[in-house]
Amino acid sequence: MPYSKLSLDNYLPYRLSVASNAVSGLISTAYDSLYGLKIPEWRLIWVLNEDGPSTQQALVKRTGMDKVTISRAAQALAKRRLITRAPHEHDGRSHHLILTPEGQRLFNDVAPSAVEFEKEVLANLSAEEIELMKDLLRRIEDAALKTQGRSGSR
Repeated sequence: MPYSKLSLDNYLPYRLSVASNAVSGLISTAYDSLYGLKIPEWRLIWVLNEDGPSTQQALVKRTGMDKVTISRAAQALAKRRLITRAPHEHDGRSHHLILTPEGQRLFNDVAPSAVEFEKEVLANLSAEEIELMKDLLRRIEDAALKTQGRSGSR
């Protein structure tokens, strides 16, 4: 297809970004007003709940967020006593972020809302379409990471 015929509305990176921004915006407004949480903060709470104590480097890999975003989210959560930091047993320059009991309670309060938002956003899709979409998104992510790895080594 000639570049002059390329439509932004049909360009996959654009569609993914717009869809992600729409969903994140919806959720962000609700989480901020109800719980005082920004999306990166909620994502860290969720990962720490699911994975247990993690280093900031592990959180960068797990969430796809950059170091600065992780650091700011961690500082905000620590200030609210939702997470705590513990020394890393093998790396004196690093530390583990750990969900506190208060952070766990907040996760337990927010999680049902997260599930409801997901249900609302996906309401027009069948169970099969949802599973296919999740599989396709994982495959797109894997392909992008592989391509990034190849281009990073040039």
